[in-house]
Amino acid sequence: MLKDVTLGQFLPGNSPVHRLDPRAKILFLIAVIVYIFITSNYFSLAVVGVFIILIMLLTGISVKLYLKSIKMILFIVLFTGIINLFYGRGEPLVQFGFLTITEAGINNAIFVAVRIALLIIASSVLTFTTSPTDLTDAIERLLKPLTIFHVKVHEIAMMMTIALRFVPTLLEETDKIMSAQKARGADMESGGLAKRVKAIVPVLIPLFVSAFRRAYELATAMECRCYQGGTGRTRMKSLHFGRVDFVSLLVCLIILAGVILCNVFLPAAVR
Repeated sequence: MLKDVTLGQFLPGNSPVHRLDPRAKILFLIAVIVYIFITSNYFSLAVVGVFIILIMLLTGISVKLYLKSIKMILFIVLFTGIINLFYGRGEPLVQFGFLTITEAGINNAIFVAVRIALLIIASSVLTFTTSPTDLTDAIERLLKPLTIFHVKVHEIAMMMTIALRFVPTLLEETDKIMSAQKARGADMESGGLAKRVKAIVPVLIPLFVSAFRRAYELATAMECRCYQGGTGRTRMKSLHFGRVDFVSLLVCLIILAGVILCNVFLPAAVR
């Protein structure tokens, strides 16, 4: 199960999406998130969905990896969808005591489930096609105006990227610890919920120890390299917006126009 976690993984490639400026990709992700949550009918949702799927295919990365991203939160998607079934006005279609399912509730459930799935896919596109170093530089550049208010932008960007970078490492460490505990006879898959939670304790303790050890080693390595934050630091790679980035921006504006037109001229499905 832990091997299915793809959060924080970077997959090198030479696709058009890989070659985009990382700042543009972050801005596009923010735009897509806005598009996802301003959709009010199936037509506008389909426009955003097709756009995200096309971007996903342009990355040249296996669709299975994107499905793995959704698989890890499938329970949350289903649970949220089921909860939204009971929210909606209109004539009850099915009734369980004081709980009623209406057509509006079904529409709400579908919209919430699809929105979460599209959001995860769009986020995976960013992490799959952007290296941690480029992600750090992009976040720092985008947040640079905040330095006027004495916000330590570089340090914030560095912490965010390190946290994202170490997700796969810690998951791999967890898998190794669980395998070692199972080899010693630990049973982590049978019994009730209380027993399973109790069985996780022998995994969490060495995992925390390993995480703190890695953090200490990383801090030591950064100090040995005279790391003192972002003040006066130079960059080996300069970021520049190219023609492809501006074309992508134009495409995003076209998609925004399409979503707005669908919302204005077509009936809303979410109530």
